[in-house]
Amino acid sequence: MNTDNVLIVGAGLAGLFLALKLAPRRVTVLSQAPLGEASSSAWAQGGLAAALSPEDDPKLHAQDTIAAGAGLVDPEIAALIAREGPARVMDLIALGVPFDRTPDGKLAQSLEAAHSKPRVVRVAGDLAGKAIMDALIAAARAAPHIEIVENMRARVLLQDANGRVRGVWCDGDHSFIADETVIATGGSGGLYAVTTNPPEAMGQGFAMAARAGALIADPEFVQFHPTAIDIGRDPAPLATEALRGEGAHLINGEGQTFIAELAPRDVVARAIHVERASGRGAFLDATKAVGAHFPEAFPTVFAACMSANLDPRVQPIPVAPAAHYHMGGVVTDVWGRTTLAGLWAVGECASTGAHGANRLASNSLLEAVVFANRIADALRDDGAAALASPGPAAPPPILSDAPRAELRQLMQAHAGVVRDAAGLSLALDRIDALCDAHGIANALLAARLIVTAALARKESRGAHFRSDYLDAAEKKHRSFVTSAAAAP
Repeated sequence: MNTDNVLIVGAGLAGLFLALKLAPRRVTVLSQAPLGEASSSAWAQGGLAAALSPEDDPKLHAQDTIAAGAGLVDPEIAALIAREGPARVMDLIALGVPFDRTPDGKLAQSLEAAHSKPRVVRVAGDLAGKAIMDALIAAARAAPHIEIVENMRARVLLQDANGRVRGVWCDGDHSFIADETVIATGGSGGLYAVTTNPPEAMGQGFAMAARAGALIADPEFVQFHPTAIDIGRDPAPLATEALRGEGAHLINGEGQTFIAELAPRDVVARAIHVERASGRGAFLDATKAVGAHFPEAFPTVFAACMSANLDPRVQPIPVAPAAHYHMGGVVTDVWGRTTLAGLWAVGECASTGAHGANRLASNSLLEAVVFANRIADALRDDGAAALASPGPAAPPPILSDAPRAELRQLMQAHAGVVRDAAGLSLALDRIDALCDAHGIANALLAARLIVTAALARKESRGAHFRSDYLDAAEKKHRSFVTSAAAAP
Protein backbone atom coordinates (compact mmCIF):
# COMPACT_ATOMS: atom_id res chain seq x y z
CA MET A 1 0.00 0.00 0.00
CA ASN A 2 1.36 3.43 -1.00
CA THR A 3 0.35 6.70 0.66
CA ASP A 4 0.63 9.90 -1.36
CA ASN A 5 -0.47 13.47 -1.14
CA VAL A 6 -2.18 13.83 -4.54
CA LEU A 7 -2.89 10.86 -6.79
CA ILE A 8 -3.57 11.35 -10.50
CA VAL A 9 -5.07 8.37 -12.31
CA GLY A 10 -4.16 8.81 -15.97
CA ALA A 11 -1.07 10.11 -17.75
CA GLY A 12 -2.38 11.87 -20.84
CA LEU A 13 -2.28 15.60 -21.42
CA ALA A 14 -4.64 16.46 -18.55
CA GLY A 15 -2.90 14.25 -16.00
CA LEU A 16 0.67 15.24 -16.78
CA PHE A 17 -0.08 18.96 -17.18
CA LEU A 18 -1.82 18.89 -13.80
CA ALA A 19 1.07 17.03 -12.20
CA LEU A 20 3.56 19.63 -13.44
CA LYS A 21 1.37 22.51 -12.32
CA LEU A 22 1.05 21.07 -8.81
CA ALA A 23 4.72 21.75 -7.99
CA PRO A 24 5.95 21.74 -5.30
CA ARG A 25 3.18 19.54 -3.89
CA ARG A 26 4.08 15.86 -4.10
CA VAL A 27 2.08 13.87 -6.64
CA THR A 28 1.93 10.32 -7.95
CA VAL A 29 0.73 9.64 -11.51
CA LEU A 30 -0.59 6.21 -12.49
CA SER A 31 -0.36 5.22 -16.15
CA GLN A 32 -2.03 2.03 -17.32
CA ALA A 33 0.63 1.65 -20.04
CA PRO A 34 4.14 3.02 -20.65
CA LEU A 35 4.00 6.82 -20.88
CA GLY A 36 2.85 8.01 -24.27
CA GLU A 37 1.22 4.71 -25.19
CA ALA A 38 -2.54 4.09 -25.02
CA SER A 39 -3.11 7.85 -24.73
CA SER A 40 -5.61 9.65 -26.93
CA SER A 41 -3.73 12.89 -26.23
CA ALA A 42 -0.67 11.64 -28.10
CA TRP A 43 -2.83 10.83 -31.13
CA ALA A 44 -4.53 14.23 -31.37
CA GLN A 45 -3.75 15.65 -34.80
CA GLY A 46 -5.68 18.90 -35.15
CA GLY A 47 -4.16 20.80 -32.24
CA LEU A 48 -5.40 23.20 -29.59
CA ALA A 49 -7.89 26.02 -30.12
CA ALA A 50 -7.23 29.44 -28.56
CA ALA A 51 -7.93 33.04 -29.56
CA LEU A 52 -4.34 34.23 -30.00
CA SER A 53 -4.41 36.59 -32.96
CA PRO A 54 -5.41 40.31 -32.99
CA GLU A 55 -8.21 39.42 -35.42
CA ASP A 56 -9.72 36.97 -32.92
CA ASP A 57 -11.23 37.34 -29.47
CA PRO A 58 -12.05 34.91 -26.62
CA LYS A 59 -15.65 36.10 -26.81
CA LEU A 60 -15.87 34.90 -30.43
CA HIS A 61 -14.31 31.59 -29.43
CA ALA A 62 -16.87 31.20 -26.64
CA GLN A 63 -19.69 32.01 -29.07
CA ASP A 64 -18.46 29.33 -31.49
CA THR A 65 -18.23 26.83 -28.63
CA ILE A 66 -21.80 27.57 -27.56
CA ALA A 67 -23.13 27.38 -31.12
CA ALA A 68 -21.49 24.00 -31.76
CA GLY A 69 -22.85 22.53 -28.52
CA ALA A 70 -26.48 22.48 -29.72
CA GLY A 71 -27.92 24.38 -26.77
CA LEU A 72 -26.29 22.46 -23.92
CA VAL A 73 -22.98 24.31 -23.40
CA ASP A 74 -22.67 26.21 -20.13
CA PRO A 75 -21.95 29.79 -21.32
CA GLU A 76 -19.85 30.57 -18.24
CA ILE A 77 -17.63 27.55 -18.85
CA ALA A 78 -17.29 28.38 -22.56
CA ALA A 79 -16.19 31.89 -21.63
CA LEU A 80 -13.80 30.53 -18.99
CA ILE A 81 -11.91 28.13 -21.27
CA ALA A 82 -11.77 30.69 -24.09
CA ARG A 83 -10.47 33.37 -21.72
CA GLU A 84 -7.82 31.21 -20.05
CA GLY A 85 -6.78 29.30 -23.17
CA PRO A 86 -4.13 31.71 -24.54
CA ALA A 87 -2.17 31.62 -21.27
CA ARG A 88 -2.17 27.82 -21.29
CA VAL A 89 -0.76 27.82 -24.85
CA MET A 90 2.07 29.98 -23.51
CA ASP A 91 2.60 27.43 -20.73
CA LEU A 92 2.98 24.67 -23.32
CA ILE A 93 5.43 26.75 -25.33
CA ALA A 94 7.45 27.29 -22.14
CA LEU A 95 7.52 23.51 -21.71
CA GLY A 96 9.06 23.20 -25.17
CA VAL A 97 6.11 22.41 -27.44
CA PRO A 98 7.22 23.51 -30.96
CA PHE A 99 3.98 24.89 -32.34
CA ASP A 100 4.12 25.82 -36.02
CA ARG A 101 5.17 29.37 -36.85
CA THR A 102 4.59 31.68 -39.80
CA PRO A 103 7.61 33.03 -41.72
CA ASP A 104 7.58 36.14 -39.51
CA GLY A 105 7.71 34.06 -36.32
CA LYS A 106 4.08 34.28 -35.22
CA LEU A 107 2.08 31.23 -34.20
CA ALA A 108 0.47 29.64 -37.25
CA GLN A 109 -3.24 29.00 -36.73
CA SER A 110 -5.54 26.88 -38.86
CA LEU A 111 -9.28 26.90 -39.44
CA GLU A 112 -11.34 23.90 -38.36
CA ALA A 113 -15.01 23.03 -38.49
CA ALA A 114 -17.49 25.49 -36.92
CA HIS A 115 -14.76 27.98 -35.91
CA SER A 116 -15.38 31.52 -37.17
CA LYS A 117 -11.64 32.32 -37.13
CA PRO A 118 -8.40 30.39 -37.70
CA ARG A 119 -7.37 29.66 -34.10
CA VAL A 120 -5.98 26.11 -33.92
CA VAL A 121 -2.27 25.89 -33.15
CA ARG A 122 -0.59 22.82 -34.63
CA VAL A 123 2.76 21.07 -34.84
CA ALA A 124 4.09 19.93 -38.23
CA GLY A 125 0.58 19.84 -39.65
CA ASP A 126 -0.78 16.84 -37.74
CA LEU A 127 1.67 16.07 -34.92
CA ALA A 128 0.33 18.36 -32.17
CA GLY A 129 -0.71 15.62 -29.77
CA LYS A 130 2.58 13.72 -30.04
CA ALA A 131 4.68 16.87 -29.70
CA ILE A 132 2.74 18.07 -26.65
CA MET A 133 2.97 14.67 -24.98
CA ASP A 134 6.70 14.35 -25.74
CA ALA A 135 7.31 17.70 -24.03
CA LEU A 136 5.13 16.88 -21.02
CA ILE A 137 6.62 13.41 -20.56
CA ALA A 138 10.15 14.82 -20.60
CA ALA A 139 9.23 17.52 -18.09
CA ALA A 140 7.34 15.10 -15.81
CA ARG A 141 10.18 12.58 -15.75
CA ALA A 142 12.57 15.36 -14.73
CA ALA A 143 10.30 16.89 -12.05
CA PRO A 144 11.39 16.00 -8.50
CA HIS A 145 7.87 16.29 -7.07
CA ILE A 146 6.34 13.74 -9.48
CA GLU A 147 6.45 9.96 -9.12
CA ILE A 148 5.26 8.07 -12.21
CA VAL A 149 4.02 4.49 -11.92
CA GLU A 150 3.61 2.84 -15.31
CA ASN A 151 1.64 -0.29 -16.28
CA MET A 152 -0.75 0.26 -13.38
CA ARG A 153 -4.46 0.03 -14.19
CA ALA A 154 -6.91 1.39 -11.63
CA ARG A 155 -10.05 -0.67 -11.17
CA VAL A 156 -12.00 0.83 -8.25
CA LEU A 157 -12.01 3.96 -6.10
CA LEU A 158 -11.32 3.50 -2.39
CA GLN A 159 -13.57 5.32 0.08
CA ASP A 160 -13.43 5.77 3.83
CA ALA A 161 -16.35 5.23 6.21
CA ASN A 162 -17.62 8.75 5.45
CA GLY A 163 -17.65 8.17 1.69
CA ARG A 164 -14.60 10.35 0.99
CA VAL A 165 -12.46 9.05 -1.86
CA ARG A 166 -9.03 8.03 -0.56
CA GLY A 167 -7.30 6.58 -3.60
CA VAL A 168 -7.63 3.58 -5.90
CA TRP A 169 -7.24 -0.16 -5.99
CA CYS A 170 -5.37 -1.45 -9.04
CA ASP A 171 -4.65 -4.72 -10.81
CA GLY A 172 -2.18 -6.90 -8.94
CA ASP A 173 -3.75 -6.00 -5.60
CA HIS A 174 -1.95 -2.64 -5.44
CA SER A 175 -3.57 0.15 -3.41
CA PHE A 176 -2.65 3.81 -3.64
CA ILE A 177 -3.96 5.95 -0.78
CA ALA A 178 -4.10 9.72 -1.20
CA ASP A 179 -5.36 12.91 0.36
CA GLU A 180 -6.86 13.89 -3.00
CA THR A 181 -7.56 11.71 -6.04
CA VAL A 182 -7.88 13.05 -9.58
CA ILE A 183 -9.19 10.87 -12.39
CA ALA A 184 -7.78 11.80 -15.78
CA THR A 185 -8.44 8.51 -17.54
CA GLY A 186 -9.62 9.72 -20.94
CA GLY A 187 -12.67 8.71 -22.89
CA SER A 188 -14.78 5.78 -24.01
CA GLY A 189 -14.06 5.30 -27.71
CA GLY A 190 -12.77 1.78 -27.12
CA LEU A 191 -16.34 0.72 -26.38
CA TYR A 192 -16.94 0.97 -30.14
CA ALA A 193 -15.69 -1.34 -32.88
CA VAL A 194 -14.58 1.64 -35.01
CA THR A 195 -12.69 4.25 -33.01
CA THR A 196 -9.76 6.62 -33.25
CA ASN A 197 -9.03 6.07 -29.53
CA PRO A 198 -6.81 3.45 -27.94
CA PRO A 199 -8.93 0.30 -27.49
CA GLU A 200 -8.11 0.47 -23.76
CA ALA A 201 -10.16 3.68 -23.46
CA MET A 202 -13.45 2.11 -22.41
CA GLY A 203 -14.91 4.68 -20.06
CA GLN A 204 -13.31 3.17 -16.97
CA GLY A 205 -12.79 6.53 -15.28
CA PHE A 206 -16.40 7.65 -15.29
CA ALA A 207 -17.51 4.07 -14.59
CA MET A 208 -15.31 3.93 -11.45
CA ALA A 209 -16.66 7.29 -10.34
CA ALA A 210 -20.26 6.26 -10.99
CA ARG A 211 -19.75 3.01 -9.09
CA ALA A 212 -18.58 5.06 -6.09
CA GLY A 213 -21.67 7.28 -6.27
CA ALA A 214 -20.50 10.27 -8.32
CA LEU A 215 -22.96 12.14 -10.51
CA ILE A 216 -22.53 11.58 -14.27
CA ALA A 217 -23.71 14.00 -16.96
CA ASP A 218 -24.62 13.56 -20.62
CA PRO A 219 -23.18 10.08 -21.22
CA GLU A 220 -25.26 9.69 -24.40
CA PHE A 221 -23.25 12.34 -26.24
CA VAL A 222 -20.44 10.53 -28.06
CA GLN A 223 -18.78 12.45 -30.87
CA PHE A 224 -17.88 10.54 -34.00
CA HIS A 225 -15.02 11.97 -36.01
CA PRO A 226 -16.27 11.97 -39.60
CA THR A 227 -12.98 11.19 -41.32
CA ALA A 228 -11.27 8.18 -39.82
CA ILE A 229 -9.20 6.47 -42.51
CA ASP A 230 -11.12 3.36 -43.56
CA ILE A 231 -8.34 0.81 -44.03
CA GLY A 232 -9.50 -1.88 -41.60
CA ARG A 233 -7.26 -0.90 -38.68
CA ASP A 234 -8.14 -0.97 -34.97
CA PRO A 235 -7.92 1.75 -33.87
CA ALA A 236 -8.66 3.59 -37.09
CA PRO A 237 -6.06 6.18 -38.15
CA LEU A 238 -7.40 9.71 -38.31
CA ALA A 239 -7.48 12.07 -41.28
CA THR A 240 -7.27 15.36 -39.43
CA GLU A 241 -9.93 18.00 -39.94
CA ALA A 242 -7.12 20.40 -40.83
CA LEU A 243 -7.01 18.72 -44.24
CA ARG A 244 -10.45 20.11 -44.97
CA GLY A 245 -9.32 23.44 -43.57
CA GLU A 246 -6.59 23.37 -46.22
CA GLY A 247 -9.13 22.73 -48.97
CA ALA A 248 -9.55 18.94 -49.16
CA HIS A 249 -13.14 18.01 -49.96
CA LEU A 250 -15.47 15.09 -49.37
CA ILE A 251 -16.79 13.09 -52.31
CA ASN A 252 -18.66 9.84 -52.73
CA GLY A 253 -17.64 6.96 -54.95
CA GLU A 254 -19.26 8.69 -57.90
CA GLY A 255 -17.10 11.76 -57.43
CA GLN A 256 -19.96 13.91 -56.14
CA THR A 257 -19.65 16.40 -53.28
CA PHE A 258 -22.35 15.67 -50.70
CA ILE A 259 -21.68 17.94 -47.69
CA ALA A 260 -20.11 21.30 -46.87
CA GLU A 261 -16.51 20.64 -45.86
CA LEU A 262 -16.51 22.58 -42.58
CA ALA A 263 -20.01 21.83 -41.33
CA PRO A 264 -20.19 20.70 -37.66
CA ARG A 265 -18.76 17.26 -37.03
CA ASP A 266 -22.07 15.59 -36.25
CA VAL A 267 -23.55 16.80 -39.55
CA VAL A 268 -20.55 15.62 -41.55
CA ALA A 269 -20.45 12.27 -39.74
CA ARG A 270 -24.11 11.57 -40.51
CA ALA A 271 -23.68 12.58 -44.15
CA ILE A 272 -20.77 10.17 -44.51
CA HIS A 273 -22.78 7.48 -42.71
CA VAL A 274 -25.58 7.89 -45.27
CA GLU A 275 -23.20 7.69 -48.26
CA ARG A 276 -21.59 4.56 -46.90
CA ALA A 277 -24.95 2.95 -46.08
CA SER A 278 -26.10 3.65 -49.64
CA GLY A 279 -23.12 1.79 -51.05
CA ARG A 280 -21.62 4.87 -52.66
CA GLY A 281 -18.83 5.15 -50.11
CA ALA A 282 -17.14 8.31 -48.85
CA PHE A 283 -13.70 9.70 -49.62
CA LEU A 284 -11.58 12.69 -48.66
CA ASP A 285 -9.92 14.12 -51.75
CA ALA A 286 -6.78 16.12 -50.94
CA THR A 287 -5.04 15.55 -54.26
CA LYS A 288 -5.46 19.14 -55.42
CA ALA A 289 -5.48 20.91 -52.04
CA VAL A 290 -2.31 19.30 -50.67
CA GLY A 291 -1.00 17.07 -53.44
CA ALA A 292 2.77 16.71 -53.65
CA HIS A 293 3.28 18.50 -50.32
CA PHE A 294 1.42 15.81 -48.37
CA PRO A 295 4.46 14.07 -46.76
CA GLU A 296 5.75 17.19 -45.04
CA ALA A 297 2.39 18.93 -44.51
CA PHE A 298 0.58 15.98 -42.88
CA PRO A 299 3.17 13.30 -42.09
CA THR A 300 1.00 11.19 -39.80
CA VAL A 301 -1.88 10.92 -42.28
CA PHE A 302 0.54 10.33 -45.14
CA ALA A 303 2.30 7.49 -43.31
CA ALA A 304 -1.01 5.82 -42.37
CA CYS A 305 -2.20 5.95 -45.96
CA MET A 306 1.05 4.70 -47.46
CA SER A 307 1.15 1.80 -44.99
CA ALA A 308 -2.06 0.61 -46.69
CA ASN A 309 -0.62 1.16 -50.20
CA LEU A 310 -2.74 4.27 -50.63
CA ASP A 311 -1.02 7.39 -51.95
CA PRO A 312 -3.07 10.44 -50.84
CA ARG A 313 -1.12 12.67 -53.22
CA VAL A 314 -2.94 11.05 -56.14
CA GLN A 315 -5.80 9.02 -54.58
CA PRO A 316 -8.81 10.04 -52.48
CA ILE A 317 -8.72 8.65 -48.93
CA PRO A 318 -11.59 6.30 -47.93
CA VAL A 319 -13.15 7.58 -44.72
CA ALA A 320 -15.70 6.47 -42.13
CA PRO A 321 -17.11 7.94 -38.90
CA ALA A 322 -15.36 6.64 -35.78
CA ALA A 323 -16.00 7.08 -32.07
CA HIS A 324 -13.66 9.90 -31.17
CA TYR A 325 -14.61 11.94 -28.10
CA HIS A 326 -17.01 11.58 -25.18
CA MET A 327 -18.74 14.83 -24.24
CA GLY A 328 -20.26 13.23 -21.15
CA GLY A 329 -18.50 12.18 -17.98
CA VAL A 330 -18.12 12.89 -14.28
CA VAL A 331 -19.82 16.14 -13.27
CA THR A 332 -17.39 18.78 -11.98
CA ASP A 333 -17.60 22.36 -10.83
CA VAL A 334 -15.45 25.21 -12.20
CA TRP A 335 -12.48 23.93 -10.14
CA GLY A 336 -12.73 20.31 -11.26
CA ARG A 337 -14.35 19.01 -8.07
CA THR A 338 -16.80 16.13 -8.45
CA THR A 339 -19.81 15.42 -6.25
CA LEU A 340 -17.69 13.06 -4.10
CA ALA A 341 -15.40 14.49 -1.41
CA GLY A 342 -11.74 13.91 -2.23
CA LEU A 343 -12.39 13.22 -5.93
CA TRP A 344 -11.58 15.50 -8.85
CA ALA A 345 -11.88 14.86 -12.59
CA VAL A 346 -10.17 16.44 -15.59
CA GLY A 347 -9.99 15.89 -19.33
CA GLU A 348 -12.27 13.70 -21.38
CA CYS A 349 -13.58 11.67 -18.42
CA ALA A 350 -14.99 14.88 -16.89
CA SER A 351 -18.14 16.79 -17.76
CA THR A 352 -17.55 20.48 -17.12
CA GLY A 353 -20.32 21.83 -19.35
CA ALA A 354 -17.81 23.00 -21.97
CA HIS A 355 -18.88 20.75 -24.85
CA GLY A 356 -22.63 20.39 -24.64
CA ALA A 357 -24.05 18.00 -27.20
CA ASN A 358 -21.27 18.45 -29.74
CA ARG A 359 -17.66 19.44 -28.96
CA LEU A 360 -16.17 22.24 -31.03
CA ALA A 361 -13.09 21.01 -32.90
CA SER A 362 -9.81 21.20 -30.95
CA ASN A 363 -11.53 22.34 -27.74
CA SER A 364 -10.67 19.07 -25.98
CA LEU A 365 -6.96 19.78 -25.44
CA LEU A 366 -7.93 23.32 -24.49
CA GLU A 367 -10.40 22.20 -21.81
CA ALA A 368 -7.88 19.68 -20.47
CA VAL A 369 -5.11 22.22 -19.83
CA VAL A 370 -7.44 24.96 -18.57
CA PHE A 371 -9.07 22.70 -15.98
CA ALA A 372 -5.82 20.99 -15.06
CA ASN A 373 -4.43 24.42 -14.22
CA ARG A 374 -7.53 25.28 -12.18
CA ILE A 375 -7.36 22.03 -10.20
CA ALA A 376 -3.68 22.73 -9.53
CA ASP A 377 -4.57 26.20 -8.26
CA ALA A 378 -7.13 24.68 -5.91
CA LEU A 379 -4.86 21.89 -4.63
CA ARG A 380 -1.32 23.26 -4.76
CA ASP A 381 -1.16 24.92 -1.38
CA ASP A 382 -3.73 22.85 0.50
CA GLY A 383 -2.43 21.15 3.62
CA ALA A 384 -2.67 17.38 3.77
CA ALA A 385 -5.97 16.10 5.12
CA ALA A 386 -5.93 13.53 7.92
CA LEU A 387 -6.07 10.10 6.31
CA ALA A 388 -8.82 7.79 7.45
CA SER A 389 -8.70 4.11 6.61
CA PRO A 390 -10.51 3.37 3.35
CA GLY A 391 -13.13 0.70 3.23
CA PRO A 392 -12.36 -2.65 1.61
CA ALA A 393 -12.28 -2.60 -2.16
CA ALA A 394 -14.79 -4.64 -4.10
CA PRO A 395 -13.01 -4.85 -7.45
CA PRO A 396 -15.19 -5.29 -10.52
CA PRO A 397 -14.42 -8.17 -12.87
CA ILE A 398 -12.13 -7.78 -15.89
CA LEU A 399 -13.96 -8.14 -19.17
CA SER A 400 -12.32 -10.85 -21.29
CA ASP A 401 -11.70 -10.61 -25.03
CA ALA A 402 -14.83 -12.40 -26.29
CA PRO A 403 -17.49 -10.37 -24.45
CA ARG A 404 -15.40 -7.23 -25.05
CA ALA A 405 -15.57 -7.84 -28.81
CA GLU A 406 -19.32 -8.43 -28.62
CA LEU A 407 -19.77 -5.24 -26.59
CA ARG A 408 -17.85 -3.17 -29.14
CA GLN A 409 -19.95 -4.52 -32.00
CA LEU A 410 -23.16 -3.87 -30.06
CA MET A 411 -22.22 -0.26 -29.37
CA GLN A 412 -21.11 0.31 -32.95
CA ALA A 413 -24.32 -1.10 -34.41
CA HIS A 414 -26.88 0.33 -31.99
CA ALA A 415 -25.40 3.32 -30.11
CA GLY A 416 -23.45 4.87 -32.94
CA VAL A 417 -23.92 7.74 -35.38
CA VAL A 418 -27.62 6.95 -35.91
CA ARG A 419 -29.73 5.42 -33.14
CA ASP A 420 -33.30 4.30 -32.50
CA ALA A 421 -35.29 2.77 -29.67
CA ALA A 422 -35.28 -0.75 -31.10
CA GLY A 423 -31.51 -0.87 -31.49
CA LEU A 424 -30.78 0.77 -28.15
CA SER A 425 -33.16 -1.61 -26.38
CA LEU A 426 -31.51 -4.59 -28.04
CA ALA A 427 -28.09 -3.31 -26.97
CA LEU A 428 -29.32 -2.80 -23.41
CA ASP A 429 -30.70 -6.33 -23.21
CA ARG A 430 -27.43 -7.81 -24.45
CA ILE A 431 -25.35 -5.67 -22.07
CA ASP A 432 -27.53 -6.91 -19.21
CA ALA A 433 -26.94 -10.47 -20.37
CA LEU A 434 -23.20 -9.85 -20.47
CA CYS A 435 -23.39 -8.43 -16.94
CA ASP A 436 -25.24 -11.54 -15.76
CA ALA A 437 -22.67 -13.80 -17.39
CA HIS A 438 -19.47 -11.95 -16.60
CA GLY A 439 -20.22 -9.51 -13.77
CA ILE A 440 -20.53 -5.73 -14.05
CA ALA A 441 -17.10 -4.81 -15.38
CA ASN A 442 -16.27 -1.11 -15.70
CA ALA A 443 -16.60 -1.30 -19.49
CA LEU A 444 -20.08 -2.81 -19.22
CA LEU A 445 -21.16 -0.17 -16.69
CA ALA A 446 -19.84 2.61 -18.93
CA ALA A 447 -21.68 1.19 -21.95
CA ARG A 448 -24.86 0.79 -19.94
CA LEU A 449 -24.74 4.41 -18.80
CA ILE A 450 -24.34 5.58 -22.41
CA VAL A 451 -27.12 3.37 -23.78
CA THR A 452 -29.56 4.08 -20.93
CA ALA A 453 -29.19 7.83 -21.38
CA ALA A 454 -29.43 7.54 -25.17
CA LEU A 455 -32.68 5.59 -24.84
CA ALA A 456 -34.08 8.19 -22.45
CA ARG A 457 -33.24 11.17 -24.68
CA LYS A 458 -36.15 11.10 -27.13
CA GLU A 459 -34.88 13.77 -29.50
CA SER A 460 -32.02 14.45 -31.91
CA ARG A 461 -29.51 16.95 -30.62
CA GLY A 462 -25.87 17.42 -31.56
CA ALA A 463 -23.99 14.13 -31.68
CA HIS A 464 -27.05 12.21 -30.41
CA PHE A 465 -29.21 11.43 -33.46
CA ARG A 466 -32.38 9.37 -33.14
CA SER A 467 -33.92 8.24 -36.43
CA ASP A 468 -37.20 7.76 -34.56
CA TYR A 469 -37.10 11.28 -33.03
CA LEU A 470 -35.66 13.46 -35.77
CA ASP A 471 -36.35 16.85 -34.21
CA ALA A 472 -34.77 18.54 -31.23
CA ALA A 473 -37.10 18.88 -28.27
CA GLU A 474 -38.33 22.38 -27.47
CA LYS A 475 -37.05 22.13 -23.91
CA LYS A 476 -33.26 21.85 -23.72
CA HIS A 477 -31.92 19.72 -20.91
CA ARG A 478 -28.78 17.95 -19.83
CA SER A 479 -28.82 14.35 -18.58
CA PHE A 480 -27.73 13.67 -15.01
CA VAL A 481 -27.52 10.03 -13.93
CA THR A 482 -25.94 7.80 -11.31
CA SER A 483 -24.90 4.18 -11.52
CA ALA A 484 -28.07 3.27 -9.61
CA ALA A 485 -30.14 4.67 -12.47
CA ALA A 486 -28.31 2.40 -14.92
CA ALA A 487 -28.14 -0.73 -12.78
CA PRO A 488 -29.08 -3.97 -14.59
